[in-house]
Amino acid sequence: MVAATGSILTAVIAAVSWGPNRLDVFRTGTANRDLQHIWWDGSHWGGPESLGGVLTSPPTVASWSANRLDVFGLGTDRGAWHKWWDGSSWSGWEGHGGVFTSKLDVTAWSANRLDYFGLGTNSACYHEWWNGGNWNGYESLGGVFTSPITSISYAPNTLDLFGLGTSSGAYHKSYNPTTGWSGWVSLGGIFTSNLAATSWGDDEIDVFGRGTDNALWWNHWNGLSWSGWSSLGGVFTSEPSVVSWGPGRLDVFGIGTNGAMYHKWYASGVWATSWESLGGVLLSAPTPVSWGPNRLDIFGIGTDDAVYHKWWDGAAWGGWERLG
Repeated sequence: MVAATGSILTAVIAAVSWGPNRLDVFRTGTANRDLQHIWWDGSHWGGPESLGGVLTSPPTVASWSANRLDVFGLGTDRGAWHKWWDGSSWSGWEGHGGVFTSKLDVTAWSANRLDYFGLGTNSACYHEWWNGGNWNGYESLGGVFTSPITSISYAPNTLDLFGLGTSSGAYHKSYNPTTGWSGWVSLGGIFTSNLAATSWGDDEIDVFGRGTDNALWWNHWNGLSWSGWSSLGGVFTSEPSVVSWGPGRLDVFGIGTNGAMYHKWYASGVWATSWESLGGVLLSAPTPVSWGPNRLDIFGIGTDDAVYHKWWDGAAWGGWERLG
């Protein structure tokens, strides 16, 4: 499955870590559109196993505690479907209704809390949340978007959402317990990819997108104001992806014109001077995850439609390994 929107490679793998030396990786199967799961238990890889279902979107996953996984995707009815792991077994598929025109994005900001987002048929952002006791139904958060919503949480009871408007500019909406939801605020720019976002600390937010020059652009919130968009250079055929393994640290990835994965990092207040090639030939945007300081695991789809994995162990990069 080539993960492209137009000429832009997008991420089709969802990955999460619920503890040190643990990884759970999900994708939609090519042949049957079922949910497929691969996992690392600290000593070896398991899977792929089929978790059933018939999905019409890539999955999204969150973990709100050790040994807990919540996976969402769109069914053939374009409604949201949910499956979870409780530490001993997988649930069946639970339908949440709705009719969505984008893939979903889920975030967990504390134990027993889930928030997920998607675009409705009117291109507005819709939100449903689990408060530990029940689902609260869909609410419209407004807006008119041409990209999926990207959601993050930098602290309990906070949410920050990003998406592209009809002019291809970035928009931002935030939630905090004092003031509730803000309106949608324009962050400007003109982007040719979906946005990526992460946080490396309290009230610190970093947002990335591919510009009209195919370079990667970055905007940072320091708790008081946005920095404005700055070019990080490069020439990319994919949307960006980003992960943080500690305060003040960012690792950004994208696919170059030769199909290889490229990496740039931010540490001690400065960006690396150039992009490093990590090789490979990928047909999806990278999906990075970190289970601890100085640890990175990145996943992508290879030319044989298999999941491939590359890792940083704090001293050196591992080679690309095929996970099936």
